[in-house]
Amino acid sequence: MPHILAIDQGTTSSRAILFDARMQVTATAQKEFPQLFPAPGRVEHDPADLWSSVAGTARAVIEKAGVDTADIAAIGITNQRETTLIWDRETGQPIHNAIVWQDRRTAPICQQMKDAGLEPMITHRTGLLLDPYFSGTKVKWLLDNVEGARARAGRGELMFGTVDCFLIWKLTGGRVHATDATNAARTLLYNIRDGRWDPEICHHLGVPLSLLPEVRDCAAGYGVTRADLFGREIPILGVAGDQQAATVGQACFAPGMMKSTYGTGCFALLNTGDTLVESRNRLLGTIAYQLDGKPTYALEGSIFVAGAVVQWLRDGLKIIREAKETQPLAEAADPAQDVILVPAFVGLGAPYWKPDCRGAVFGLTRNSGPAELARAALESVGFQTRDLLEAMRADWQGAAGGVLRVDGGMSASDWAMQFLSDIIGAPVDRPQVLETTALGAAWLAGMKAGVYPSRGEFAATWALQHRFEPQMGEDLRAAKYDHWKRAVAATIGVA
Repeated sequence: MPHILAIDQGTTSSRAILFDARMQVTATAQKEFPQLFPAPGRVEHDPADLWSSVAGTARAVIEKAGVDTADIAAIGITNQRETTLIWDRETGQPIHNAIVWQDRRTAPICQQMKDAGLEPMITHRTGLLLDPYFSGTKVKWLLDNVEGARARAGRGELMFGTVDCFLIWKLTGGRVHATDATNAARTLLYNIRDGRWDPEICHHLGVPLSLLPEVRDCAAGYGVTRADLFGREIPILGVAGDQQAATVGQACFAPGMMKSTYGTGCFALLNTGDTLVESRNRLLGTIAYQLDGKPTYALEGSIFVAGAVVQWLRDGLKIIREAKETQPLAEAADPAQDVILVPAFVGLGAPYWKPDCRGAVFGLTRNSGPAELARAALESVGFQTRDLLEAMRADWQGAAGGVLRVDGGMSASDWAMQFLSDIIGAPVDRPQVLETTALGAAWLAGMKAGVYPSRGEFAATWALQHRFEPQMGEDLRAAKYDHWKRAVAATIGVA
């Protein structure tokens, strides 16, 4: 029976998931790796950790499943997006740690470019805003701040890549320097209208075109792995950034379909089909997926802190030991206390885009404790999601109403998903398969390999595990959301 190996390289851990010919999970392996915080607002990863955790979990899941590598038809890769690496073309040695998507060090570069009047042009071509979130300004920072890097880049000695690109290069033994359209679309360097790296934007950022990888479809040939890694060469046939892979895994193939993924951050994508919507509400235009050379566009809202707020409760405040403890705490919270947590630990994402904001808590009393903070943490994710959906509805009439499909670790919390349904006033559908990000990458590779069905047949396999219907009264919903909006305004005012 043929299998597909999905590599899911995330912000805090790397996972490998083996899917069988029926797209069912055979086995999984996961490994966390350190988060590096060299200075306030800076977040890095050691590239060696990214590679070793991916290679290690891939080998581990094959051994765990007892599958012969001859039965693995293809590999699909999905990854944390925007995280930026530059390495030596000959030696493969990175010139610096990977700069993570959460990193805010390039805020001054973004402001300088805004002051120069460049944002409207960049947004029109890339769908993105000038924010430290994206890769382009990270590339400029590396070239400007790592000794000798700019000269070496000018001589063609260096290569840039997002995490998928770095992994492809490592897996293929340095034979393939390529990325897919969804990851390219998050770099601030790729013209998603024309489907090419934009020379003018690259010029403004001082990024040589020789640094950039080839851009391919999400389902395409990305070379084969080194034979010594898994005992034989395995073709890499599918690549997509994590949020786009989740969109595929949720089978959001029709315009108007929406999904929201709750991992470290929260990312809502709305399929807009052939239409690249220019947001009037500071959402992002992006590529949902690209097949047979044709991009399908999406509106995206990005929240920087979702599951990470639960990690903060665990690792920062130490009021929980495991994420699952938040649900009973939230249920036990005093309903008379209206505590609001604005988790702007690394700034506010869409639709505010305030990189200088920091977290704030409102409504504390002497009786406030772990239960009220846990409830406020879970509610903050629902409030932020409503912010995104309100902006989407204002931008595109095809977003009106409808069901929100959810996935990611936090979607397993019944309490959080019920509050989400309550605060957005719409049904929330949780699928039977919560590994939608890995499933999306697996389907792309499996479909290309001829193992998995076509798009329409794949969409027909999507199955509902639970639907959450709104139970909150409209007056209470409006009052709670108004309190959230005022808390956000106050947080921005302090910044």
